[in-house]
Amino acid sequence: MQAVLFSWGAAEEVTGSKHFLEVKGETLMVDCGAFQGHREEADRKNRHWEFDASQIDSTILTHAHYDHCGLVPLLPQKGFSGNIYTTPASRDLASLIMMDSAHIQAKDLEFLAKRAKRKGEIFEKEPLYNEHDVVTSLDYFVTVSYHRPLFIGDGIRATFYDAGHILGSAITVVDVNKNSQSMNIAFSGDLGRKNLPILRDPENIPPVDYLVMESTYGNRLHDPVESAMKHLADVVNRTADRGGKIIIPSFAVERTQELIYFLHLLHDEKRIPKIPVYIDSPMATNATSIFRVHQECYDEETRQAFLQHHQNPFGFNELRYVSNVEESKALNELREPAIIISSSGMCEAGRILHHLKNNVTDSRNTVLIVGYMAKNTLGRRILEKQAKIRIFGDYYPLKAEVVALNEFSAHADYRDILDYIQQLDYHKLKEIFLVHGEPDAQKHLKSLLDEKGYHTTIVRYGGRYTLNLH
Repeated sequence: MQAVLFSWGAAEEVTGSKHFLEVKGETLMVDCGAFQGHREEADRKNRHWEFDASQIDSTILTHAHYDHCGLVPLLPQKGFSGNIYTTPASRDLASLIMMDSAHIQAKDLEFLAKRAKRKGEIFEKEPLYNEHDVVTSLDYFVTVSYHRPLFIGDGIRATFYDAGHILGSAITVVDVNKNSQSMNIAFSGDLGRKNLPILRDPENIPPVDYLVMESTYGNRLHDPVESAMKHLADVVNRTADRGGKIIIPSFAVERTQELIYFLHLLHDEKRIPKIPVYIDSPMATNATSIFRVHQECYDEETRQAFLQHHQNPFGFNELRYVSNVEESKALNELREPAIIISSSGMCEAGRILHHLKNNVTDSRNTVLIVGYMAKNTLGRRILEKQAKIRIFGDYYPLKAEVVALNEFSAHADYRDILDYIQQLDYHKLKEIFLVHGEPDAQKHLKSLLDEKGYHTTIVRYGGRYTLNLH
C-alpha cells in the first residue's frame, strides 16, 4: 500500500503553506496558509486554489503565523466539513491573526474603492473573507495538547510535539496503520531554535519513516541567541546618543513579545537609557494578552526570571501599549529618543507604514530589522537599503540607519536543522522532503543532507511523492 504527499504552497518558496497526505481515500491537509509577497500575484494565488477543499477529511494547523493559517477562514465556504486540529495556544493566536487579516482586507479595499471612485473607475473586488467567515471557521477547531495522540481518520493518528517556534507551535507526527501496514511521517511546521526567550526548545520526536522539513534558512547561520541582548543594547544606545528613534517592524506574534522580554531585562540591568518603548500594534497587544494566558508554554528560564518573582515578563515602567489611533498619530510628534515597535513585520500593512514614512528620511533614526523579509516586500527593500522606498504611493529617501539582527530569528538555521535531523533514527528515516524555503536555501540544505547520506527531495509545487507503507 502507498500514500501520496503533495504541496500546493511553500514549495520552492516560503509562504502559502499547504501540504497534503493522501492515503487510501483519505486526505489530510497540514496548514492552510496565505501567500505573501508581490501583492497582485499573492492575491491571485490566494483566491484560486489548485485543489478541492470538499475532498479534505481533516486539517492540522502547525502554528498561527499568517503564512500557515491565513486562508483557514476560506475552508468552510469552499466545502471543507472536517475538523481543524491544533494546540490551544495556536487556536487563540490564529483567531486573532485571521480576524486582523479580515480587518486589514476590508480597510485596504475601502481605500482602493475610494481611489477608484476619485478616478471615475469602477471597483468591484471583494475581500478574501470577512470577520463572519473567521468566526465560522473557528467552529471547526479542535484543540489538543502536546503529546496527546488523536485519531483523525481510519487508522490515522497524529501527535503534537513542541516546535519551539512560536507560542503553541507543533511538530506533527502522523502514524498511519492500515490493513496491517504502517508508516509514519513528521511535518516540522516551522522549526524553532534552542535558547530563544519565553519558549521551550524544539522537542525531539520518535523515529519516523518520512520527514517534511522546513528550509527557510537552509543556507544561513544565525548569530547566537545569547548575543541578541548585547547587539540590541548597542543599537538602542547608539541611536539614542544621536537623538534618534528606533523603528522596529515586528511580527505581532512572538517577535514582539521577545523584544519586550529583552528590553525588560536591559532596562532592569540599566544597560540602555530610560527611553519610552511603544508597542503600536493592536494585534501585538492582544497577542501579548494571549501569551500571558498560556504560561504552560513558557520555558524554565522565563519562569525563574519573572514568574517566581511575581513579575510580568511583558510589562515594565518604560513600556507603553498604544491603545488607539490618536495615540498612534501622536507618536509622529515625538522629538525625543524612543523605541517604536509596530507591525506588520514585513512592512506590507499596518501602523508601521506610518512610522516608516515619518522617520526613514532622518539620518538620526534607525530602522531595526529583526525578522524575515520575503521577496517583493517593503521590508526586503529596506533591508537591501534601496536609496528610495515607496510608501503609500510616494517615494522617500532612505536616510535612516538600517540594522539587521538575525539573532531574533525564530526559524532554525541549517546547523539547527542538521542537528535536529541527526537525532532521528538514520536507518528508519527513508526520505526527507524540503519545503518552506527559497531555491538557493533548499539547494544548499539538500547538498548538506546528501553529503550525510540522507535521501532528500525538494518538493515541487503540485508534485506528487509516493510514500510506502510496510
